[in-house]
Amino acid sequence: MNEAMDNEGKLRVAIDIGGTFTDGVATMEPAGRIWVAKSPTTPADPGQAVSTVLEDLLQQVDGSLGKGTAQLEEVVHGTTLITNTLIERKGAKTALVTTKGMKDVLDIGREWRYDIYDLDIELPRPLIDGERRVEVDARVDAQGDELEPLKEEELDVLIEALAKLDADSIAVSLLHSYTNTDHEKRIEERLKDALPGKAVSLSSDLAREIKEFERTSTVAANAYVKPIVAEYLDELDNRIARTKPGTPLRVMVSSGGFCSAKTGAASPILLLESGPAAGVLSAMNTARQIGVDHVLAFDMGGTTAKACVAVGGEPPVTHSFECARVERFKRGSGLPILIPSIELIEIGAGGGSIAHCNRLGLLNVGPESSGSVPGPACYGRGGTDVTVTDADLLLGYLSKENFLGGTMKLDLEASKKAVADLASELGVEPIDATWGICNVVNENMASAARIHIAENGHDPRDFTMIATGGAGPVHAVEVARKLRIPRVLIPIAAGAGSCLGMLAAPPRIDRAWSSPQRLADVDWKQVTDNLEALRKDAEGELLAAGADDIEWSVGAEMRYEGQGAEISVSVPFAAIHGKPGATLLGAFEAEYEKLYGRLVPNAVAQVITWRLVGRSPSKAHNFEWGEDRAGSEPKPAAHRPIFLPLRKDYEEVAVYDRYSVPAGTTLQGPLILEEKESTIVVAVSADVTILEDLTVSVTIKEFE
Repeated sequence: MNEAMDNEGKLRVAIDIGGTFTDGVATMEPAGRIWVAKSPTTPADPGQAVSTVLEDLLQQVDGSLGKGTAQLEEVVHGTTLITNTLIERKGAKTALVTTKGMKDVLDIGREWRYDIYDLDIELPRPLIDGERRVEVDARVDAQGDELEPLKEEELDVLIEALAKLDADSIAVSLLHSYTNTDHEKRIEERLKDALPGKAVSLSSDLAREIKEFERTSTVAANAYVKPIVAEYLDELDNRIARTKPGTPLRVMVSSGGFCSAKTGAASPILLLESGPAAGVLSAMNTARQIGVDHVLAFDMGGTTAKACVAVGGEPPVTHSFECARVERFKRGSGLPILIPSIELIEIGAGGGSIAHCNRLGLLNVGPESSGSVPGPACYGRGGTDVTVTDADLLLGYLSKENFLGGTMKLDLEASKKAVADLASELGVEPIDATWGICNVVNENMASAARIHIAENGHDPRDFTMIATGGAGPVHAVEVARKLRIPRVLIPIAAGAGSCLGMLAAPPRIDRAWSSPQRLADVDWKQVTDNLEALRKDAEGELLAAGADDIEWSVGAEMRYEGQGAEISVSVPFAAIHGKPGATLLGAFEAEYEKLYGRLVPNAVAQVITWRLVGRSPSKAHNFEWGEDRAGSEPKPAAHRPIFLPLRKDYEEVAVYDRYSVPAGTTLQGPLILEEKESTIVVAVSADVTILEDLTVSVTIKEFE
């Protein structure tokens, strides 16, 4: 290792706050050396765990390179704060300003039930109650022409009404504001002047798109979390400054890039899926290095497990999804959000998910989680419910003495008692309850992933699974076996995979505006002018986030006139200056035929929404340990009995320190590979090969 080159490089740190653990990775660029830290999340003060992890990382770097050698260049951060705030309904006191007649849009929604057979259906409750919504008479039509002006006296009445509500945050969503933003901008100016200190969110800034319900839901969610996130990021920035003055804070966004902390504080809803999105980017980085084209990114942490199907080197991005679902796996039971996000599916529970007996007397796992406080029963922090982690411990997959590299001892007897209580309630033997917990979780994840892969027109057998997250490597091989996916890859520091994804993520920004019109009627000068204005605005934010070489592309949501669902197409930014009607139509028809098998004769193509994406180019990042961990030969550190699912019994297997096994080694499963951040469980016959970059490649040989 060329230490001189390291010393001349820059130190970047990524920190991800999960529901159970807060992870951190420091990397010295351009050499790619990494150091990893992990600490239990501190829900009452999340910044405390961040400070602990940051200080630990800096001490490790100083120990490797010499004290004061490395200069911290930036901190990239991802968080579940927004998701948790929306789920727990612990946001700011929020009011909504909307157009007269649109007051009930959050209650009406799409007027459909996500489960037509559930007589006791629970619909998602709006974040802003009806009595906290204020209407204005001002109105524009769908073309952006003003029908009713926004009068000064009306603004005075609005200010008076909002003052009485004493809201900390105000969402503004006016009818058709995606075509004309003037009224929303004027309201914002008056609010900032008359009600200083109040957070204001405009729908035209966040989601300048059609679909009034979804757009209003998005701005309501942004306003609901905005004061909390702004305070949190400010405090985090101060904590970092106290440790390393002058270090900029960047934040991960759901679309797979990062932006400045200022942008994140202004539009916090963009950070909603920051942690899971980073896990996908970590998997994609591994795929680029190894040359894998069909990827199932599998990320399992302490609270949830998520997956992403990616083909062709880039993860798919969706522009509409749901959060805070009443029923986790039922579409339509959550709050719709119109922001760009890597397309993820939630496929199961996490390590901290609680197992219980349902009202039918059957075993269920989740969605409730023990979190980090009190945590699973085996953590010894007061938790008494049995969790997936407790089951993994009793099955031999985790070591009670070597958890987190020996820094945290697990209470085996507490897990046994918790499982015994559940087994008694279920009327089964403790071993059946224990394996049942693990098997239910694995089967649920495999079933959800199988459906998702099929919906995208693929065969699971063509894919390689790449596993990240603290619990991901524990369950990945068994989930892959159920899916008949032949190969599983586990990159280095997989337990902190989201942090590696943040360090590999490019600066990125997305802009959009809706202007429904026939493709043949598009005013290309207007489109070009709008895109140039959006690019100018976005360029400043990208530069603030540290971008240098920026790639621009233009997307369009298109459909046939009269249809209700759009298809996304994309062209290079330069092409838009050449009136690319024929190019867009060709791309639309190709995608339409791919999805539906035929075109619609004599149908008229429409453009509904234009999108602009600016980002630095994607590139493969090579990560390697900051200190030498490899041994000279593969010797087991221990042996212990683990439960083998195909043999329905325990069998003693070799346990290796993952990083003592040198590159090029091939071992035979069943076996265990332990590292501080996670544990790789191979409970079936398999070839386990250590690749050149220390990625573990598991080729499964036993499926039944």
